[in-house]
Amino acid sequence: MAASVLVVDDEPNIVLSLEFLLKQVGYTVHVARDGEAALEAVAQFKPGLVLLDVMMPKRDGFDVCQTIRANPDWNDIRVIMLTARGREVEREKGLALGADDYVTKPFSTRDVVEKVRQILGTP
Repeated sequence: MAASVLVVDDEPNIVLSLEFLLKQVGYTVHVARDGEAALEAVAQFKPGLVLLDVMMPKRDGFDVCQTIRANPDWNDIRVIMLTARGREVEREKGLALGADDYVTKPFSTRDVVEKVRQILGTP
């Protein structure tokens, strides 16, 4: 069974690019377009890693990350936050809430895939 990644972002171009590249290297990929759908997907699929946008409809990424970290059944899920919010205070907030890494947009999708491989290993 391939390692799974949940891509949570409301920007279609980012989702399509990450989904394509992650599948190309062998990961199972699920997609959510807002914070509520992200938590539903985590409960349903329990991915190994969540690529999580901060600014999204319904629930923001900080809230989603905090909710994931509050659930003991999800302690082993890794979280990489993806955001246009590049100020140090936001980075510190994301990491304090339990994110494993914090990547600022614009970013290279290939670099993000490499970060996933470093965390999850080769599928």
